[in-house]
Amino acid sequence: MSRLSGRVAIITGGARGQGASHAERLAREGAKVITGDVLDDAGEATAAQLRGEGLDVTYRHLDVTEPADWAAAVSSADRLDVLVNNAGIIHVNPLVEETLEAWNGLLAVNVTGTLLGMQAAIPALQRAGGGSIVNVASIFGVTGSEGYVAYTASKAAIIAMTKTAALEHAVDKIRVNAICPGGVSTPMNEDEPEGGVVPLTPLGRRAHVSEISGAVTYLASDDASFVTGTELIIDGGYLAR
Repeated sequence: MSRLSGRVAIITGGARGQGASHAERLAREGAKVITGDVLDDAGEATAAQLRGEGLDVTYRHLDVTEPADWAAAVSSADRLDVLVNNAGIIHVNPLVEETLEAWNGLLAVNVTGTLLGMQAAIPALQRAGGGSIVNVASIFGVTGSEGYVAYTASKAAIIAMTKTAALEHAVDKIRVNAICPGGVSTPMNEDEPEGGVVPLTPLGRRAHVSEISGAVTYLASDDASFVTGTELIIDGGYLAR
């Protein structure tokens, strides 16, 4: 596997879970990967483990809400070909109980963080002659979910920003796409019962993290050279109901 040989990728939220899986998958495809997160101990440990397996993965502190952190991350790479905006947070509040503090905090990471990442990465991608941006949205950016007003709003915003960025930067040969996972098995939900989205998912389970990473790798690679401005649904049939 060498679809990304010679390319450089930045992945946010790379300390664990989906971000760590994306980092491993892209690195196994030949990419030099820089992971960023605010969970520094976990991020360093994950990168060290992957380096121990012979993969080119480094970690740096990256708070996606801080433009200076973005500038430092991009400048640390000798070039940039792929950006995966994976960092995100979630909380549960019914609409009438949502607080401004909680709303602003979630949108700062999920929406502003994605915007700042694209703003920082696009000049570097332009210098490289093009590249790929993969923004992690959710099926709940396409449909609603009770109790998740801030989260659904943030993921819908990511899909809209993705389409706008794709239109603005097609001329630069920069492809911009979103992935929309359904339920995914990650450290954040591994202790939860198989409830929630699972009974409503025709395939009857959550996605394996590796299945989401496969989609990210596809969009990052030349296999998706004619794919831009789209949201790739990976939900086991949830939205087909």
